[in-house]
Amino acid sequence: MNLAPLLRATREAAQIRVPHPFQSHRKGWSIERISTALLLLIFTIPSQAQTKPYATPNAPLLGSAWYPEQWPESQWDNDLQLMQDAHMNVVRIGEFAWSTMEPSEGHYDLDWLDRAITLAAKHHLAVVLGTPTDAPPAWLTTKYPDTLGMNADGHYREHGNRRQFNYASPRYRQLCALIVTQLAKRFGHNPNVIGWQIGNEYTDESFDPATKAQFQHFLQAKYKTLANLNQQWATAYWSQAYTAWSQIPMQNTNENPGLLLDHKHFVTATWRSFQREQFDILRASILPTQFITTNIGGLAWSDNWDHYAITADLDLASWDDYVGQGHLDAPKNAMLNDFVRGWKRQNFWVMETEPASVNWAPINNALSPGETRALAWQTIGHGADAVLYWQWRNALNGQEQYHGAIVGPDGKHLPIYDEIKQLGHDLDLTRTAIAGTSPHAEIAILHDYDSRWAIDFQPHTKDYDQQQILLRFYTPLQRIAQSSGQAVDIIDPTAAPLDGYKLLVAPSLNVISESLAKKLLAYVQQGGHLLLGPRSGMKDEFNGLNPQRQPGPLAAALGAHVEQYYALDPEPPVSIALTNPPHLPAGVSCIPPGNPSPSDPSADQRCMELLHPASSRADIWAETLIPTAPDTQVVLRYAHDTGWLSDKAAMITRPLGKGSITYLGTLPEAQLLRDLLLSAVMQAHAWLANPGLPAEVELCRRTSADGRSVYVLINHNSISKRITLAGRFHSLLPDITLTPTRTAPDLPATQIDLSPQGVAVLIPETTSTP
Repeated sequence: MNLAPLLRATREAAQIRVPHPFQSHRKGWSIERISTALLLLIFTIPSQAQTKPYATPNAPLLGSAWYPEQWPESQWDNDLQLMQDAHMNVVRIGEFAWSTMEPSEGHYDLDWLDRAITLAAKHHLAVVLGTPTDAPPAWLTTKYPDTLGMNADGHYREHGNRRQFNYASPRYRQLCALIVTQLAKRFGHNPNVIGWQIGNEYTDESFDPATKAQFQHFLQAKYKTLANLNQQWATAYWSQAYTAWSQIPMQNTNENPGLLLDHKHFVTATWRSFQREQFDILRASILPTQFITTNIGGLAWSDNWDHYAITADLDLASWDDYVGQGHLDAPKNAMLNDFVRGWKRQNFWVMETEPASVNWAPINNALSPGETRALAWQTIGHGADAVLYWQWRNALNGQEQYHGAIVGPDGKHLPIYDEIKQLGHDLDLTRTAIAGTSPHAEIAILHDYDSRWAIDFQPHTKDYDQQQILLRFYTPLQRIAQSSGQAVDIIDPTAAPLDGYKLLVAPSLNVISESLAKKLLAYVQQGGHLLLGPRSGMKDEFNGLNPQRQPGPLAAALGAHVEQYYALDPEPPVSIALTNPPHLPAGVSCIPPGNPSPSDPSADQRCMELLHPASSRADIWAETLIPTAPDTQVVLRYAHDTGWLSDKAAMITRPLGKGSITYLGTLPEAQLLRDLLLSAVMQAHAWLANPGLPAEVELCRRTSADGRSVYVLINHNSISKRITLAGRFHSLLPDITLTPTRTAPDLPATQIDLSPQGVAVLIPETTSTP
């Protein structure tokens, strides 16, 4: 592979130096002054200006995390040669090497790192360099115990693990700034370094007294007066009213909902300022072609802080994609990749993924042969521009000795090596076609952290698992979308533009402020279609109940409101039935013209049948709706013998402006929910899907600005599958059998046979590879 485009950098590029409040190595900087600057940074941090999405050169890249500091230098060349033989072209190093980079305070040893980067380049491996601030050395936490974080139980953390630091500690940030400055000066213009990773998997907040004081100052800056805070938090309840800022506790559970939500905002702002300090140091010194990111852990779904806000300042988002116990749950993993793509609404990196197994699950089974490759291709299909494995080689000691690796401690490759090598060869064959492409969506699911936190604080039923609720809506939407080569975006409606979508689906939009309501109404008035799910609009931005009934500030526009909500007993499920079955708009067909899709001669008939399903059932949650406007239509009702729900409306819709607004107050079983969502897609005049793909077969499409398309077809089954796609295709991978065929009414089509966990990468015959 030619790495010249990847490593090319303009050394003479003008460098904009951003003033940094934590350059405490300068004379006159005290910890007290740093603490004041820290508070100012947390309260006033602006978003990094977003110009255009970062474009990964020669994407998609393949690589691994490598820890040269753990091995004799004489073994480095063998490791890197094996990577080169596996068609890898990128490696991540340095993120846990602080004690090797700075063996004692102020004494830096970066020569070994320079040699590792130089040797990697000889093997055509570009480098992502990590700042080592997730794992401080023992000399640091021993000399400066105020850098240690405190758990919620009041116990300070100790050295011997990672993440023992306090993310809000001014002294810790000062020491981080010093090591990051050294790295930036040494490697910021190294042409073999293509990017930087700040820290590693931000995780734990701290509950120490100093951080609590920062939280209180954070609240004072937000609310200005205690009277305002007391009003917004409704502290007359249980005599919670505060007369001094210092009285306010800092908890993450069993507290006033307003306090809990603001604590999440504080944690997000503090992590963001922790990251921004390092970002500014790097950006002031490094080449403009070098990107800056961080790898988000927690399987992307952790909710310690707002992922949309954290990634706003970064050049690109990256995450760590692990399966853990069991095998790939393809719909769930597809959803998580689309969720990650939605953080910045652009392609992303998978900075870590498992080489077939992990060490932290209850049962750490290995993925089946072919499953690791299929997982990687799924991430690429959903917008990943790089896939890196963790880890390259089993460490001789440490907490993760049993974690999956590509090479054993003896330096010889493990069985998974050949499968990853095959993936590398795949990418060599397809890179030119994939370059400059990304998924495209006309449907978006709305997800925001305030709503998610609000429900998690008060779930009202243990069965309201928000990831599963989101997946319940995502899975049918993705099946509908993928059959036409479309994607589903998962976006924050408070920050993302909405005008590019034909349909918005909001499963649990619990917090709707007046400003968000205005934004959603403008979208509908201009022709968009909005489907709200259960629990929408119950809360305002302070996590207080909206004085209007649900959906709060959208109730008037909906022409209806929620009369009452109910957590449902697990058994028996509630019966529901359509009262006004939707229909296809005049002149609309189920087959998208001019779009390659699964071919089925009875597609129109099947779509029509889907719109008239029999009665169904619902579970977990139910809300009864009361229409208040004459043009509001009841679509779904609860059955007659369902207690408080009997004969009440469960779903209503209303035309508004050029669009429509719909509210679904319950969780129908899978088939009815799929039918309702298919109807919503068609009513929105989005591309119309033919539900013809076999189960557990996934079709992803990436397109370029100049109209090129590339399709990734994956058989997630343990048996072979035959798939028929409308149109004619050319396979970019060997050993894929394509059979030309025709479908009624005499349209060209292609049959593809895929083995278990098989992957095909296809381009339409009319599209030539650049």
